[in-house]
Parts: sequence; structure tokens; C-alpha cells
Amino acid sequence: MAGKQGTNAGLLQWLLIAALIILADQFTKILIIGSFRLGDVHRVTGFFDLVRAHNYGAAFSFLHGASGWQRWFFLGLGVAAAVFITWMLRRHGHQRLFAWALTLILGGALGNVIDRAIHGYVVDFIQVHAGGWYFPAFNVADSAITIGAILLILDELRRVRRT
Repeated sequence: MAGKQGTNAGLLQWLLIAALIILADQFTKILIIGSFRLGDVHRVTGFFDLVRAHNYGAAFSFLHGASGWQRWFFLGLGVAAAVFITWMLRRHGHQRLFAWALTLILGGALGNVIDRAIHGYVVDFIQVHAGGWYFPAFNVADSAITIGAILLILDELRRVRRT
């Protein structure tokens, strides 16, 4: 029984961190929605703007122009991913780097799922650019997912090196 309680306590820690990511993501999106109209741009530096963009698709606006089915597809995919990641965290929460990666991905995925459920699109607001080249707008959730994916790769590289 003690092992199971330890597993649940570890899972709770990771879920609380994911909840903080969700809160940060949703708070920043609420600020943008309250301050910007769709398409507004506020230059912050020579390479960074705050914008308000709506992404009806996935990463880099993949399927943005589809007829609407993608909302439900990505919403369902996000929920399924959250269930799977929670299961993985319960089993592997003791593997710190792996658990951090999964937690960041979980928080980011659910942040974007909330947008899809409420608005039908994801609110993006961070725009990075240089020399006339613009990276697609993104948000806190996307940043968490990206960092989590990088940590997953690092974790796997470390695991391969050990064998």
C-alpha cells in the first residue's frame, strides 16, 4: 500500500505542475483576448511582437482551413493524449526528466484543449521574427509542449547512452 500511496503522491505533484502551466496559459490568453482584437499587432522588440491570432488547426496552422471537423478531432486527440500521459506519469513519475517532459506536454495539450472546447480555436499571441521571416504565432501551451518534446528527446538520448 505504501508504494501505491507514493505513486499517487508523485502523480499529484506532476498534475499540480501541469495545472500551473494550464493556469499560466489561460491567464495570458485571457489578457490577450481582453486587450487585442483579432489581427492586432503590438511591437515589443525588433524581433518580438504580441499579436492576436486564432488557430483553427494544429501546429503551424495545419488543417486551419478544414471545414470544422478538425476542432472535434484535435479536441478528442488532446483528451486521449492527456489520459495516456497521466497513465504514463503514474507509472514513471519517478523518472524525473521523463516526468517533466510529460508534465509540460500534458499542461500544454490541455491548455489548447480548453481553447478548442470554449472558442473552437486556439488563441496564439507570441510572434517571433527576424529579417522579414516570421515564425507562426504561438502561445504558452505551445511553448510547454515544445520544451516537453525537447526534454523527451534528451531523456531518450540519455537512456541510449547508458546502454
